[in-house]
Parts: sequence; structure tokens; C-alpha cells
Amino acid sequence: MSGSSSSHHHLAQQQYLQSNVLPQSGKLQIPNQKQQFGRFDASALHIAHALRATELQKAYKKEKPMHYYLAKEEQTELEMRHRVEEDALYNRFAQARAEEDAKITAEIREEWERELEKLTSKFESLRVREDHHTVQRLKAKEREDLERHMTLRRDRRKEQTTRKLLEHERAATAALVEKQSKEMINLINERKREFIQRVGTTEEISGGGSETEVFPYPQQAPPPGPPSIHKHDIYSDPIEFAEVDQIAISVAQEDQKTFTDLVRQLLSRCGTDVEKARTIFRWITVKNLNAMDFSEDVRTDTPMGLLRGIKQGTESYHVLFKRLCAYAGLHCVVIKGLSKSAGYQPGLRFSDNRFRNSWNAVYVAGAWRFVQCNWGARHLVNAKERASKSDSLRYEYDDHYFLTDPKEFIFEFFPQQSEWQLLKRPISIKEFEELPFVRSLFFRYGLYFPAGQTSEGVLNSFGEIISHCKAVMATDSSGAATVRIGMPPQMESCLIFHYNLKMYDTEADVYDGVSLKRFVMQSVSPPIVSFRVHAPSSGAFLLDIFANAVTPREYLTGEPMKFKSVCKVKIECGNLSTVMVPLPDCASGEWGPAKATRLFGLLPLSHPDPLVFAGRELLLEFRMSRPLTDFMATLHKNGTEEKKLAKYTSQLVRNDEVIFTITFPEEGQYGLDIYTREIEVNDHHTVPGTSGKQLLTHCCKYLINSSKKNIA
Repeated sequence: MSGSSSSHHHLAQQQYLQSNVLPQSGKLQIPNQKQQFGRFDASALHIAHALRATELQKAYKKEKPMHYYLAKEEQTELEMRHRVEEDALYNRFAQARAEEDAKITAEIREEWERELEKLTSKFESLRVREDHHTVQRLKAKEREDLERHMTLRRDRRKEQTTRKLLEHERAATAALVEKQSKEMINLINERKREFIQRVGTTEEISGGGSETEVFPYPQQAPPPGPPSIHKHDIYSDPIEFAEVDQIAISVAQEDQKTFTDLVRQLLSRCGTDVEKARTIFRWITVKNLNAMDFSEDVRTDTPMGLLRGIKQGTESYHVLFKRLCAYAGLHCVVIKGLSKSAGYQPGLRFSDNRFRNSWNAVYVAGAWRFVQCNWGARHLVNAKERASKSDSLRYEYDDHYFLTDPKEFIFEFFPQQSEWQLLKRPISIKEFEELPFVRSLFFRYGLYFPAGQTSEGVLNSFGEIISHCKAVMATDSSGAATVRIGMPPQMESCLIFHYNLKMYDTEADVYDGVSLKRFVMQSVSPPIVSFRVHAPSSGAFLLDIFANAVTPREYLTGEPMKFKSVCKVKIECGNLSTVMVPLPDCASGEWGPAKATRLFGLLPLSHPDPLVFAGRELLLEFRMSRPLTDFMATLHKNGTEEKKLAKYTSQLVRNDEVIFTITFPEEGQYGLDIYTREIEVNDHHTVPGTSGKQLLTHCCKYLINSSKKNIA
């Protein structure tokens, strides 16, 4: 990028920051740090409580609505000319498909006749040696086999041809949308210029009293470059878009016959370029285009005909987003590259086209910013929801994929052209492969990889650390490797983690009859959660780490919780110098008292760490910061039945102190699970916990090594 274009690029971003974030006092308002991690999954009810009840008011300089300078009739007229071009293109597609189909049918018919002639000739010679009925039976069987074989060949050839034609059709459609988008934006810019000549650069909105900038948006698409402000500087919480999101949802429930009508309805309350991009993004994520029922004879001048490209597979979400952005006057590009999508596992090399993908960059807030509508819209719908709700609309979405910061986007997407990484220092494909496999939830929770991992981290060509964690970790000679994840302060009290460990190649989750989960020790020492893997054998393993944000109240109900994957790491183990034994068979999840403090307000007085070294007896002491009751402890040891160990644990509650006494029948490694439940205080009486349930909830667990050597 030249120096002049670069300076213009950063100037545009600074102007945006000044006009959109600076209040009238002139001082930059730094967003509340707690809200920086408000990029939450809108379907997660436990996050909804954290959203602000009222929309934030920012000092945006809003652009004039389009109807001020471009008549709807003129925009529709250009759209109709575009539709004629599109009709001609789709007619050529249909003609090419018909010709190819006829060609394949003719070729298969010729092959069939030749093979049938050979078959007839073969059985003519058999007539001399075999009786008539035997010959007819054999001939009928071979003819049936031949017919089946030829049908398979025909279908396979048609499938291959259709795939090749579809690739061509997609490219041709994208090229036409590119041309038409430029024409639409040129029309919008031309009418804007004429409007400026008449009214000047600013004008008071009648009755509003706030200054509106008429032409703040660049007429020509700027070159790609890194944004100078982060996503959380533009907005810190999706609730800020509550009004435009609701418009998108409402518009998605109706049908429109033209893109002009559709976009003008979407932009009805949008004043900024960010809001325009947002309402288009939300319309696409709400409108479940893949589930829409298209009839075969759909007309182009109907609502369904408007989206025929989606039906035929020639137009992707990304091309549609670009098209709608053009109608809104926004510069947008479709970026092609690779993604760590379905089927990808850490450690895979991008040696073929399996993981090809496309996404968008839209120019808003003074810079190019990423949008991934397809991933923003994806979610699972269970059978009950599918039976009770309309398949054509979906309200869940992933806000992470709207205006994603480049430093986060690069973990999942690698463009063909390095400048579209939008990074100051682009990375190589090898570095992209080495980056850990993280999902959007990792960033929405504000998680990060701290220093001190088993691996040395991923470096770029300048020797700078891109990530402290690698996609593939090697164990030491004892089979140990540790993955460490950092939590932001505001998430420490509500995040719960879980994990799965499987064989990398076979996905088996059991080794020698023991769950592989028992070869991982998860512990929390705020702000770090650690997963210490002890491979039971040489080979490759897959560690999948899950998380969920819950309140103590939600956890204490005992209801099942849904965890989503935040990252995956491949663990490679060479030759083992020692044989690892599994951890005691305790409840799943983290070791140590941090969970007890976080969710139950139970403070450890004697043993704050998950690993305890004891003699033949141990006292564990806690203090309650809120009322708890019905404490219970269970002891576990490999090779010993749990019920035989029940008599070795006891507990005593004295005022706000809880004391567990454990005696060990023999030396060795033990696991201790502690359970309790909350009580409510109403009218000075203790009442069993919510809903009258007498359920105990897992509180915490310890790993204890008992030995005479540990006696002081």
C-alpha cells in the first residue's frame, strides 16, 4: 500500500472514531471493560441477564437517508435492468445443463447398445452347449447387472458434470453481481453528489435538531488495510443494535418482490454505515434461506424468485450480502480462502480444497471489517423446535462473526490474498496451521492463551508471538502436557469448563477399559484454568475443551447444562519413560476448591490447592459465606469399591465452619468428592432449597496422596 493511501485509510478511521465515539465533552469514552466481552451468543439465556436494559446513546453523525437523494423508482429501474441480465444468465445456465444432460444420455445410450450387442453375441455361442432356458436365465441376469452398472455410470457422470457446471455458474453469478454492485453504488454516489451540490455538506434534520453529515462515506472502495480501532470501540454490546435488529426480524417475516424494497425497509431506521451493515447481516441470519421452500416453476418477479440463486446453489450467503450492501451504498468484497470448518481437526495440513470457504469484508466505521453471515447464522435445531416453529425463520445468531477483529478472525480463516488478512504483519499458511483450533465462544468469553504452555507458541516471520499455544503439543518423556487458558476478571466467577480426551485417529474415548477423561487433571487458579494431560500410551490424542457461563443459582438447580467447545488441541506422545495410572474415578470437571468458592461461597481454610499430601489422616476445613446444608464426602481409590471406603469419611458443621475428617485404610492415591446443597432463610426458619428438591450438588474434589512419608 502506498504511503498516501495508507494515511488516507487511517485518517478515515480516526474521523469515524471522533464522530462516532466522542461525546460532546470531546473526551474519548473508554467502553466499560466488562462490556468488551459482550460478544455473546444471543441464544444463551444466562448471558441475557448481563445485557444492559437500555440502548447506549452514542454521538453518531448520521448519514442522510437514501430517499433524500435517490428516488425509489430510479433505483428499481436499475434493478429491473439487472434482472434482465440475470434472466439471460440463468437461461444460459439452463441451456448448458440441458445440453450436457442430452449429451450424457446419448453417450450412455450408445455404450448400452454396444454392451448389449456384445452380450447377445456371447450368449449366441452358448446356445450350442446349453439348453434354451439356462441361456435365457443367464442372459437375463447379466443384462440386469449391465443395466445396473450403466445406471451407476450415468448417475456418476451426471453428478461430476453438474459439479463442474455449478462451479462455473457460481463464478459467472459472482462476476455479474460484482458488475451490478458497482453500477448500483455508482448510481447512489452520483445522486449523492448532485444532492451535495444543492444543499451543501451538512443540513439540519427537520425537527430533530442534530447535525447530519451528508457524504461521510468514501465514493471509491479504499484499499485493504488493518483497522485502527477495535470492534469494542464501535460497539461493546449487541443490545446497542436492538432497534435495527428488530427491524431485520420484522422484515424477514414478510416477502419482498425487489431488492430495492427489501433494502429500503431494512434501512428505514439506520443512520450509520455500521447500522446498515448490521441490519443486512441480521436479515440474512434470521432468514433461514436454506430451509425455504422453492417451487420448481418460481417466477423471477416473485418474492421467492428474488432469491433463486440461493435455491439453485449459484449464489452464496456472501454474494447475497455483497449484493444487498450495494443496494445500501456500502462497499463490500467477497474473500476466498481456507477455513477451519466442519471436519477440520488441529494438526491437519491444508493440502487440498476440502476446506475452501468464502466470507465478506465490508467498509464501515472507516475501515474494512469482516462479516461471516453463514457462520453467524448456523445453529442446531432439535426435533421439538423444528416441529413447533417455522423453519424459514431463526432468531439465534453468533455476534462474533459481525465486524470480527482481524487478530481473532485469522484463527479460523485464511484468505488467498494476504492483504485481506487485514493484519499489520500477515502470517503464512504454515503459521495458520500451527494456530490453535479455537471457536467463536473462546473470543466471546474473552478467553486467551497465557504464557507458560507446554509448547513454545506460534511465531510470525518477524519473530513475534501470535499465540502462546500451538495446535499440536508434544508431551514430555512422562507423557505430560499442559494446556492453559486465561479468563478475564469479569468471567472468573461464572465460567465452568469441561473436556473430552479421545484417540486422535479412532476417536475412541477409552484406554484399557478406562475412560481417557481420567488421564486429564483440570484445575483452576484464577485467572488460569489448566488441563494437565498424562498420556497413557504413545500416540496422538485430541483434547476438546468446553465452557459455559452460569450463575451460582443456575448451577445449584442441578439441571443439565449445555457446554460448547471453545478449543481443541492435538496431543502427541512419543516414547514413554513411565506408565501413567488413571486418576481416581471422581465426578467430572475441575479439581480443587476454587469451584466451591466460586459457586457455593465455600472458602477453604486448610487446603487451597487441588493436590494434597497427607499421612494416614486428613482434616479439610472450610468456612461458609452463605447457608449450606447436608454436606457429604465420598472417597475413591483405583481398585477399591466406593462403598468399602464410605466409613473412612465424616463431616462436622460448627457455626459457619465445615470440617471433613478422612482416614486412609492404606497408602496410595485417593480422590475425594464433596457434595452439598444451598438452603434459604425465610422468616428465621431454614427451608430446604429451591422447588422443595432435596438434591445434593457436586461442590468440589481433591486429589490426595497418602503416605507415611508425608507426616511431618
